[in-house]
Order: sequence, then C-alpha cells, then structure tokens
Amino acid sequence: MPTYITLLSWTDQGIRACKETAERADAFAAALQKLGAKLVNIYWTIGPYDLVGVVEAPDDETATAALLQLGGLGNVRSTTLRAFGRDEVERIIAKTSA
Repeated sequence: MPTYITLLSWTDQGIRACKETAERADAFAAALQKLGAKLVNIYWTIGPYDLVGVVEAPDDETATAALLQLGGLGNVRSTTLRAFGRDEVERIIAKTSA
C-alpha cells in the first residue's frame, strides 16, 4: 500500500486544545481505518512541524480524502509527501533504463 508522510502544524485552535492531541490522533486513526487506510505511526515533534504522521492508503484519492477530512476539523494544517519504499524505488529506477 502506498505510504504518505504528513507534516502537521497546529492551528490556533489546535494549540489551544493541545491537551486533546492524543485523543485527536486516535480519532484520525479511526477515520483512516473507515476509509481503508492506516495510521502507521505519529510523532510529536519540535521544530517547524508539530507532528509527523506516517499513513498507508490504497491510493492518492483515499489519502487526500482522509487529509481533507482531518484539515476540515480545524486543528492542523498539513503538508503531505508520497513516500517510496526501497522496492518501489528500485522498480522506478529500473524503468529509467528500459
């Protein structure tokens, strides 16, 4: 299943309710599961982003739907990157020599 790295920043609303962040992460995991996706892990970080999520979803559309749903709650803004595992990148590189 494709992997997505999501860099999350709290909004003003999200930081005011920071004590609920673990429960919100659980709710996000449950919402992903309903869409056929999975929250592989989430990390609370220091630096330019407040959280980093690792998500697996069956396709870009599902990942996008989940992240739109999350953003619509108003607690975070996201930047999402499609990540490629070793096997995937090897297949991609093999296509360059075809």
